[in-house]
Amino acid sequence: MIKARRPLSSALLFGAALSLFTVSLPAPAHAQATDAVSAPVAALDQALNTIQQSGAGSFDARSQTLGPVVDQAYDLETVLRSSVGAARYLQLSADDRQKLLSVFREYTVARYLSSFKKGSGAKFTQSPDIRNSPVGGNKIVTTHIGSAENMPGTEIDYILHQEGGAWKIVDVLLDGHISQAAAQRSDFGSTLSSGGVSGLIAVLNKKVKTFSEE
Repeated sequence: MIKARRPLSSALLFGAALSLFTVSLPAPAHAQATDAVSAPVAALDQALNTIQQSGAGSFDARSQTLGPVVDQAYDLETVLRSSVGAARYLQLSADDRQKLLSVFREYTVARYLSSFKKGSGAKFTQSPDIRNSPVGGNKIVTTHIGSAENMPGTEIDYILHQEGGAWKIVDVLLDGHISQAAAQRSDFGSTLSSGGVSGLIAVLNKKVKTFSEE
């Protein structure tokens, strides 16, 4: 004789329905917004981890790995404008801006390759907290860089703004207050004053070559 199955209780049915409903819910809008802000920094950290692995290949191969990530993570033109100085940048011709931006991009990538050589062993820990920047609308995402034995390591704050609907890095702060763009503005300004755009391009190209030979 086959026994009839006992019907599921209303509590069990409700629990199953709630479980299915919960799984299908999209991420909260706040979480999606937070992910969008931090995504460029997370992608950069991942790429920097990749290029320092022992099998990452030659300088050129590592550059091809990192370059597209830098293009996506950074608003390089805004960084360059800040590094040159807004007033001086606006005085440059469109052709000079384009030439300078091209070599600045190579310089940015090469500097990262030099800082995170193969076998460096740097570890990246991104803070889940996103802070508002004093500059209206900008956000701050923090990463700590250290070794396995020395964590959390050095604090790096990335300043991001929205450009074309996406968040992009526009400055990097060391130890929470040392602006990379401001430091570059000091260096670039003296070179531009003495040698113009061609002089700055020559200096940046020389630095790229030095980084590639290290």
